[in-house]
Amino acid sequence: MDQDRLRAPADLTNRMEARERDLLSTESVASSYGDTVHYAARPPIFSRCEGSFLFDLKGQPYLDLQMSYSAVNLGYGNKRINAAVTRQLETLPQLSSQFLHEGRIELASKITESVKRAFGLSGRVQFSVGGAQAVEEALKLVRKHTGKSRMLAFQGGYHGRTLGTSAITSSYRYREGLGEFPERAEFIPFPHCLRCPFDMQRPSCNLFCARQFERRFEHEYVGLWNPVTNSAEFGALFFEPVQGTGGYIAPPDGYLSRVAAACRQHGILLVDDEIQMGFFRTGRMWAAERFDVAPDILVFGKSLTNGLNPLSGVWAREELISPECWPPGSSHTTFAANPLGTAAGNEVMRIFEETDYRSDVEQKGDYFLDVLRSLQSAHPEIGEIGGIGLALRVEICNPDGRTPDPALTNRMFQQGLEAGLEVGGARYGVVLDIGGYFKSTLTLAPSLNVSRQEIDLAGNLLDLLITKCRNK
Repeated sequence: MDQDRLRAPADLTNRMEARERDLLSTESVASSYGDTVHYAARPPIFSRCEGSFLFDLKGQPYLDLQMSYSAVNLGYGNKRINAAVTRQLETLPQLSSQFLHEGRIELASKITESVKRAFGLSGRVQFSVGGAQAVEEALKLVRKHTGKSRMLAFQGGYHGRTLGTSAITSSYRYREGLGEFPERAEFIPFPHCLRCPFDMQRPSCNLFCARQFERRFEHEYVGLWNPVTNSAEFGALFFEPVQGTGGYIAPPDGYLSRVAAACRQHGILLVDDEIQMGFFRTGRMWAAERFDVAPDILVFGKSLTNGLNPLSGVWAREELISPECWPPGSSHTTFAANPLGTAAGNEVMRIFEETDYRSDVEQKGDYFLDVLRSLQSAHPEIGEIGGIGLALRVEICNPDGRTPDPALTNRMFQQGLEAGLEVGGARYGVVLDIGGYFKSTLTLAPSLNVSRQEIDLAGNLLDLLITKCRNK
């Protein structure tokens, strides 16, 4: 998109500003504040989107560096996906999940084929609606197969905010005030090498963190495993190959494969949550491919439809989801596999089949990291930077470059939504997301179709934000 099209229209009027004020006034009394909209002190109202940009009522462009929490991997207003949904809208726009249609069967086949290519495993797909609901389905599959209601999960992991998924999401904040969670997961430390929970250093640690997990099976008094019956207390380990809300943290090489081997040896299933990192966010169709871990159950959603229609699902090994062990009526939700969603999903899968996103995402990720390194050299407030593919992280710190600075991070987030950053004669806003254990990490998930010009623009906007916000 050329720069002239991104400039705010010259004929902005007081009428649009008044309209925004009226809408925000109505929203303040009509809407619950329970969702995440009001993390922003003054949330913008968006009216249009295209590619990597959102536009507010006044036509101001915002470069989106989180793309609906990695749901819009192929860019806003993707013409091919929109056209596929429009065609479906004119033929079979809705159908209860009680019935079959072509799109449902085709999409299930495409996903099972992609998992077989990635991991060499055969299985089946069950569709759902939102990501948390798909994780709930995975919990049910584990409990059905193992008879166990307790799970393992990682500190820093995020799997949703329903009651069931809150029990396996490590943040106490999401459970606080909601009563007891007797089946809350046991949370194990995730290997964040910059801030190692065991105060070790790479590579001399020799994956000390993996060894600590393996030691849980040495004898019965660890409280996890009975060597006499060869039975574990926990049914599954739920994991994100790269943590999302936890700050886009990736484990060191060899860690996940060792943890997975220990789980398999002791009858604990592996549930791979790919809701944020699937669909080439890390440069692979499934992020677990990068870590040599084959799951028993894989959960997907978000970018399956490019964020256009809520659709999610689980893939599970044949032994877990065959009609004999998971018969008709084991689960149901009315809008699962809805025709508009599967039409979008099938077009997304075709686009991935036709384009080499593996190398394209890695090249763009490397270029973006170079831009971030240049920023790091100019701003001592930038601590650790890193990423895999186009899942990138920038930790914002005090000028010592190490002490987390959540206040500065939040100011940058808020300032980005004010749309007052001037680059090349045009004014922009920027949409950021904050993650990490200390809420001091900018987690960047741009469109996979982001251009190098847009990456350069992102660097300029981040530069302006740090400069503008550091001394407030």
